[in-house]
Amino acid sequence: MADLFEYLSWRADVPFSVDPFNEVDNLILSELAYADFSDIVPSDGTVISLSTMCEMYFETHDRELLKKESSFLAKAPLLMDGMLNGARFQNMSACFYVNNIVPERHSQMSAITFLLDDGTMFIAFRGTDNSLTGWREDFDLSYIAETHGQELAVKYLELVASRFSYPMRVGGHSKGGNFAVFSASFCESLIQERIITVYSNDGPGFREDVIKAEGYLRVLPKVLSIIPDTSVIGLLLSSLSDREVIRSTATGIMQHDGFTWSVNRNRFVPAELSDTGIFINRAIDSWIDKLDDNTRRSFTQTVFSIIEATEKDSFHEIAREKLKSLTKMIGSMQNIPKDKQTELLRLAGQLLQSGGQVLLEQLPNTLANNKENKADS
Repeated sequence: MADLFEYLSWRADVPFSVDPFNEVDNLILSELAYADFSDIVPSDGTVISLSTMCEMYFETHDRELLKKESSFLAKAPLLMDGMLNGARFQNMSACFYVNNIVPERHSQMSAITFLLDDGTMFIAFRGTDNSLTGWREDFDLSYIAETHGQELAVKYLELVASRFSYPMRVGGHSKGGNFAVFSASFCESLIQERIITVYSNDGPGFREDVIKAEGYLRVLPKVLSIIPDTSVIGLLLSSLSDREVIRSTATGIMQHDGFTWSVNRNRFVPAELSDTGIFINRAIDSWIDKLDDNTRRSFTQTVFSIIEATEKDSFHEIAREKLKSLTKMIGSMQNIPKDKQTELLRLAGQLLQSGGQVLLEQLPNTLANNKENKADS
């Protein structure tokens, strides 16, 4: 088994004419979208080669320092080195890089378009970064029919499609996967016809009104959702798309990191949903289903009012000053109205209760599976 870097080391010299675009290529481009290409790839449609992107990026970023980082955000730009070492990606170019963060609208939408050797383009939407704005929008997905970020994603897809006539693939990781599916669902029907595949790499689903929409149902046959065996994010909310469960070398929520996904030749290693993944998602789904939109909104506003009391813009900044941030958050909780404090505790209790109920329901099956596995061994 290999990871994304090893895949590039072993197979980057295989052109698309020999081995067509595959699911691993999709994740590589979706992860590369996490790199900050501000002042490198213009937003006006000017096309920049991959070699130029790489050269300009590492003029201001230290490769060795990035290699020491464990965050997937740091690993993303390092993919360019491997991509340049073979015919598969070395002639790739990029354009239309945007990074729109609108705190007052709780909106974070970043995207980039890649032009490939096979005569197609890949529109990659970035997932949630470390910004509080980005994470706030993730919560908003549960009670808003269309977030501002999703609206911008549709406009971005239509803009790029109007400038280039190539067949296209659309994808993203985490919230980027949600944006990929949403934009493909609500763009113009003529653009939908040009889409080859839409990839959601462990991206959350949607509210029921979205998955019942005509545009969503029309593009659905082209959607592929890829999730690790203990997926948490990728099974949130609703989705009607085909799901491919794959193996990760990490455990729990850390499987969300696409750099831990196992690769065999030109595809991911298949797996089945783990008991832990099933338990977590049933518990969360059971909890969310009991909450109406007003309660979800109130819960989100209360939680983020506590986090925003740190006066930081990102979780990275909060982690850097843990003690100071924690002190401010505790202090802010005391200023929350009593009814909001009560609601927060009640909802937390309901989540625990949902988890306990799901555990009791799932326990017989888990014990039976363990018994079968022991018998087989």
